[in-house]
Amino acid sequence: MAEFMIRFFIGNILISCIIGTLLITKRLLRNNLTSRIQYNLWFLLLILLAVPFIPFRMIGFPQFFSWISKLRNVSTLNMGSAARGTVNLDVSDTTNLMNDFTLSVSREAPSIIGLILCVIWLVGILAMILLVIRSHQRLNTLKKSALPLQNKEVRRLYNNCLDELHITVNIPIYSTAFLKSPVIVGLLRPCIYIPIHLISDYRAKDMRYMILHELQHYKHHDALVNYVINLAGILYWFNPVVWYALKEMRSDKEVACDTSVLMMLEPDCYEDYGNTLINFAEKISLTPFPFGVGLSGSKKQIERRISNIASYVKPTLYKRLKGVVVFLLTAVLLLGLAPFISTYAADGNRYQWKTSSFDNITYTDLSSYFGEYEGTFVLYALENDAWNIYNIDYATLRVAPNSTYKIYDALFGLEENIITPASSLIEWNHEIYPFEAWNTNQTLQSAMSNSVNWYFQAIDKQLGVSSLNSYLQKIKYGNEMINGDLSSYWLESSLKISPIEQVELLIKFYKNQFDFNPENINAVKDSIRLYSSEIGTFYGKTGTGRINGQDVNGWFVGFIETADNTYFFATNIKAESNATGNNANEITKSILSELNIWK
Repeated sequence: MAEFMIRFFIGNILISCIIGTLLITKRLLRNNLTSRIQYNLWFLLLILLAVPFIPFRMIGFPQFFSWISKLRNVSTLNMGSAARGTVNLDVSDTTNLMNDFTLSVSREAPSIIGLILCVIWLVGILAMILLVIRSHQRLNTLKKSALPLQNKEVRRLYNNCLDELHITVNIPIYSTAFLKSPVIVGLLRPCIYIPIHLISDYRAKDMRYMILHELQHYKHHDALVNYVINLAGILYWFNPVVWYALKEMRSDKEVACDTSVLMMLEPDCYEDYGNTLINFAEKISLTPFPFGVGLSGSKKQIERRISNIASYVKPTLYKRLKGVVVFLLTAVLLLGLAPFISTYAADGNRYQWKTSSFDNITYTDLSSYFGEYEGTFVLYALENDAWNIYNIDYATLRVAPNSTYKIYDALFGLEENIITPASSLIEWNHEIYPFEAWNTNQTLQSAMSNSVNWYFQAIDKQLGVSSLNSYLQKIKYGNEMINGDLSSYWLESSLKISPIEQVELLIKFYKNQFDFNPENINAVKDSIRLYSSEIGTFYGKTGTGRINGQDVNGWFVGFIETADNTYFFATNIKAESNATGNNANEITKSILSELNIWK
């Protein structure tokens, strides 16, 4: 919850910017859009305001195309013909067996700032709910004091208005002394309440206009809209920009309702309708009920409505079509930002991958290989310059690298001559570790094979924070973030990287685009070499994130050299338990066998 609050408040910055853009757009195009379209644009905002509370990540265009790919049964990336069935790896020529040893870390306590924000937010919501309850009690008082409309002339006029709008639902109409302006309230059982003073000052024309106005609110389901607006006001009570936008939406709602009435009238009646608002401007007041809609409004809103009535001309077909086009374009633009507002997506730990830079990307359904795991598989074929991705959503999500980071940590140690290709021995400090393989002197080969944490922690200790930061920035490793203890920053802590970045880094590592010593690159390559056969050579490194004794984050990354191509891959799996690097390794081997890349 604490993490949600921090992301939620950060997301509100983007929401405020979107509102500003929407207001500017409406102002620039107000002469080209009908009142109804201007009002409908606000519904896009209401959708965006709901996004942070949706318990799953909003989809973007890559996921959409992934779904299309599934429907078309696309399952390969032109990387070779797929061979159905399970193929066992021949490991008889193994040169470096892999052990997926890992240590458990404790989950960090929730952010204090997040908890404080959460408490403040919930207290504000409670205060808003109390105000709503108070208004609801006032509404109940109104209902108890109201009487069914007795005036026969007004009732006859009301029935005529119902017929005029083709409304067949029975909407009761009452008179009351506790209102200054007409109002329609109720979602499932709507009722109209008319002030007694308006009935006593009965003028058929004015009364007809007011009744038509209230019935137009009913036809356009404005009572439901009021519920949604007030709910948004409760959830976003702290954001003045949202409150201003909701106020503008209410104002546009009344203008749109006026326009709906004007469309029913002859042009020579527009002035009379405007005069009705002017005549009652001093008598009407803001609707005292949060879930009611009526003729009332602030003085500024009344002035705006009168101005709209005075300049009203029935829209042409061209203007309506233009309004629909603008609405659709705005919808695509604003809803395209939904994933960035989502509190799931607002996490800074997401790689902004520029898919437009690549021509050959296929999104493949490999869910059958992952079972109950959430996860992703990323494959890149060097010669084809082609990507094959399962679950792009997770492929761009940055998570702790765990032991897969040791590939680059070793490289940094080699570059600083802490170890060398010829002399990589680091003596055991005689601290007893839970894995027997750790309790002895280690070389780079054995430390990588047995995933010996203390070996790489010793390298980091000599490197220091400054050098580590420099190297992480040089190779652009994930979020490049080192916080706290040097012994654990890559173990379910601050350092994070996405599967796609893992593959991109492996490509740069393979090509030595880091401009490191080629001997050091080859030394690290040798340390992660797993299998060799007539097909080629298989390189890889597992990683497991263990929190509070549970394996929650499994990695397997690497590359395969064959006679015809070089393939780079990254598999990541997540679960509440049993998400290990070895399991990610098994999933990867099954997929590679299915794609006929390695047998």
